[in-house]
Amino acid sequence: MPVSRRSAAGSLKLLSFNIQVGIRTNRYRQYFTNGWKHVLPHFHQWRNLERIAKVVAGYDLVALQEVDGGSLRSGFVNQVEYLAAEAGFPYWYAQLNRDLGLLAQHGNGLLTRVAPLGLEDHKLPGAIPGRGAIVARMPCGGQEILVVLLHLSLGGRSRQRQLAYVRELIHGESHVVVMGDMNSHLSRLLSRSPLWDTSLRPAAPSQPTWPAWRPAFALDHVLVTPGIRVDDHEVLDCDLSDHRPIAVSLSPR
Repeated sequence: MPVSRRSAAGSLKLLSFNIQVGIRTNRYRQYFTNGWKHVLPHFHQWRNLERIAKVVAGYDLVALQEVDGGSLRSGFVNQVEYLAAEAGFPYWYAQLNRDLGLLAQHGNGLLTRVAPLGLEDHKLPGAIPGRGAIVARMPCGGQEILVVLLHLSLGGRSRQRQLAYVRELIHGESHVVVMGDMNSHLSRLLSRSPLWDTSLRPAAPSQPTWPAWRPAFALDHVLVTPGIRVDDHEVLDCDLSDHRPIAVSLSPR
């Protein structure tokens, strides 16, 4: 078992990880040569999911993007449920955003050691359906923290619509965390988007997370409101997907 990274009382250790349905990519060309792995199951996927389970096991709450909910390509296994069992998380939720029947059940996932006070499933707007957000109310330090776990679109126009939707989700909340694969740089997320007049700020200076084998672009982020104190922030040196996971330790002020 890995060394535990679970937080002390009154704080939470969070991780955001785009796992690319369990596919490990370490060269650009593998997006083409390994494209069949997005359709058919393969032995290395199971070994890789086991390794991912060891990475996520040390955290209190994990936001997963690009998971499969149980189709041909995942061997008809819900990857969120599998990781929850392997890593010992008592609470989990799988969000289905793009249902391609037997071929793919594409979505997001939540793993948590702390029982949420509330949980909501939101489908995000966009030119092409298939993006979503999980909204969880988490107890921490005697307060409630609203955590929005999401995966935004590649297209700028759709992303703007999705950020406007997120703005409404967090309106009036004092303790907010927005985290996930946002497919955008911070400047476009905060200063050139519907979030520009919110109190959201980056948990730490931007660090590249993609591609995992040679990070050059900061696409994964954790944003917080002033009511959240950030105690630690790290992009993990991990190449089990095409994105590196991003970890943060926080607590309410």
